[in-house]
Amino acid sequence: MCHLQLRTLVFAAWVVGYVAFLLSVRRMWTGKYVRSPLVRSLFSNMASEGDAAAADTQEWYRCSPDLLAESMRPLFVQSHLDSDTKAFLKRSVEKSGWLFTQLYHSLVSTVLSPLVSRTSINGFLGRGSMFVFSAAQLQQLLQIEPEWRAERLLDLGAGDGGVTEVMGTHFKEVYATEVSPPMKWHLQRRNYKVLGIDEWQHTGFHYDVISCLNLLDRCNDPLHLLREIKRSLVPNTGRLILAAVLPFQPYVEVGGQWQRPAEHLKIKGKTWEEQVTNLSDEVFRRVGLEVEAVTRLPYLCEGDMYNDYYVLDDAVFVLKASEKSEESAQ
Repeated sequence: MCHLQLRTLVFAAWVVGYVAFLLSVRRMWTGKYVRSPLVRSLFSNMASEGDAAAADTQEWYRCSPDLLAESMRPLFVQSHLDSDTKAFLKRSVEKSGWLFTQLYHSLVSTVLSPLVSRTSINGFLGRGSMFVFSAAQLQQLLQIEPEWRAERLLDLGAGDGGVTEVMGTHFKEVYATEVSPPMKWHLQRRNYKVLGIDEWQHTGFHYDVISCLNLLDRCNDPLHLLREIKRSLVPNTGRLILAAVLPFQPYVEVGGQWQRPAEHLKIKGKTWEEQVTNLSDEVFRRVGLEVEAVTRLPYLCEGDMYNDYYVLDDAVFVLKASEKSEESAQ
């Protein structure tokens, strides 16, 4: 009995100490010297001028067309910070300020991280939503009108379905894949048809659009995946929307640990533009896909008690099956 009480006291002391530590870190990160001036200026501008944005955010969308291959230059679509993106950032900042929620999330993540993947932890906690593109940015990329409709969408690695929802309004049927059980639950709650990772290729029908958003660098066999996607698109009119974080750094999460994929794509180039060109010439062409449009967008993720949000550089492509055969493309 005494031993049990001692263990309980030790655990309680650890929790109190852990919370005190997080509170001290929170004060440090929210202090005037460390808290992001970009975030403060961005949202103060938004409050005073609805469409004003901090200058630094324009770097999220900047491209130097001269650094792209000549064949890629006319395919680049310039994107901008829009109202949907601002709304996501505003929500992220607000949620980051929910102190006790963030303390709870941090505690649960610390306890579960040795046992469960980060994706599943986020799904369980209902946090870490992603933002890749707005409805207007998607329509601009696909060159479609808001009322455009097609039969089937497949979103590979759909997460909690937040980005799927942006695309799904244009389709009669929405299918999704996800390996994380909590994320599958979120997708099912949204009434999406969740398919197994070895099932979507063998349904007996094709998809008008397949999205593969920030999955290529977390896939064990990326070239095999791209070939399966190509075979699963509606002939001639089917399109692949693919987002890739650049610089390209492929890792696969296995049992909470990160390791190199079996098929390691080495994307050449030091700049965003050079890597976009290399992806087009050395990866997509290799599997019989060609670029129809490409843009630069921020890959945004909800933050935590340390950061209001997280951002990575994305290249978002619209791809179609090449008229050339895969063998001749190689």
